[in-house]
Amino acid sequence: MSRVDTFVPPRPNRTLIRVMTWVNRVVMLKGLPLLRDVWPLNRVPPFRGLANVRHVDLPAQDEQRLKAVCGPGRATFITPNHPEFFTDWMIDKELLSRVAPLAASWATHGVVNGLGSLAQRFWLANNLIAQIPGNGAPAREFSESWALQGHGVLLHPEGSVGWHGSYVAPLLPGAVEMALEALVAGRKADPAFQAWVAPVVWKLAFLHDVEKPLVAECAYVERKLKIAGDATATLPQRIHRICQALLDRDTETLGISIDPKGAYAERQAAVMEAYRRSLTAALAPDAVAENIDELLRQARRRLRDKASMTKEARRGLKALADGLARVRRVGTFAFAGETVTQEELAEHLKRIRNDYCAGTLRDTLNRFLPQPAGARRAIVRVPEPIALHLFAGSPEEALALLRQRMQASLDDINAGLASGGRRRYPNPFIVRAPVPLPV
Repeated sequence: MSRVDTFVPPRPNRTLIRVMTWVNRVVMLKGLPLLRDVWPLNRVPPFRGLANVRHVDLPAQDEQRLKAVCGPGRATFITPNHPEFFTDWMIDKELLSRVAPLAASWATHGVVNGLGSLAQRFWLANNLIAQIPGNGAPAREFSESWALQGHGVLLHPEGSVGWHGSYVAPLLPGAVEMALEALVAGRKADPAFQAWVAPVVWKLAFLHDVEKPLVAECAYVERKLKIAGDATATLPQRIHRICQALLDRDTETLGISIDPKGAYAERQAAVMEAYRRSLTAALAPDAVAENIDELLRQARRRLRDKASMTKEARRGLKALADGLARVRRVGTFAFAGETVTQEELAEHLKRIRNDYCAGTLRDTLNRFLPQPAGARRAIVRVPEPIALHLFAGSPEEALALLRQRMQASLDDINAGLASGGRRRYPNPFIVRAPVPLPV
């Protein structure tokens, strides 16, 4: 197996972790004091902070709530939402530095193992756990053993980044399952051993109006994707037009006909259904998936088995799986509100750039180090943790409760922001009647 697909246990280095806490706080998040506000240094990432997060708003009671469930005699799995790549680990690390400095964190194998041996040693020393597709057992075993020592483990139950800061996607069960397994193991030695799943949510809010840089980024995406722009249209209309044009390309690829004047959600549902039919046919006779998530998992399993098909067949299967995954990433969260914020428009642009823009160094850097349109603050909240050692329900009920608490806390954050007079725009994606998307 290649290094990228081989699990290597983390080897946490306490000194490096302490040093990187300071580097993360200054270089990655907040920037250098004084210099970060001097033009033109305030436009240069190393001076203003790569993630340009000036403030981390974490109330003392929330910090204490999380700290109280971490430590010896407890297996604690910390579960933040996952709205943005790169900034995710920077905020996670800032949080862990305050409550559980030696906690391990899950990350994609492409980051931990895929950037060379030196980078791999660095990430392992920072206690990152590589998630290996198709071989998750070693990561789970390490996570449970580390949690049993009272250090804590952080992982994102939404899975991959969704670029939706106001919505918690359906959760994966890994954190609850590992916590329950750790509880069984811990109580063999200590009948009073505890297991916790501790939800965390964070929301990024711009400090100032950032329409001008968002318009510039939108224009770059239009040029990159060869989609005609309209300088007279509003920013939301231009983003909506890009999304519609990308759906048009999908219809051409699939050879289907859809009303070009239809609402985005209706056209998206038709494209997703066509992708699902094509992907099911390509996986036949093995495709027995009940939903799109399982269908995509089957496709990825087949793609990992390189001996099972020709290069041409693999290329076609990958194109169908990637196409379906991209289209469905604009979820129902995009259609619900009468208005959209600049933060939500920025998320649309970042999602498009990540999924469709490639081929240059600028695009590659944006994928790994997406740059925000302006300075922001991170609003971090810790909903009530779930004490699995006292929980009488099923694992599925615990997972539902976890998502409920995360979404309720995020809704509270958004309600507070809504009263702050932020700039809002009419939502071009809105649908008046629900459009059932394939699941």
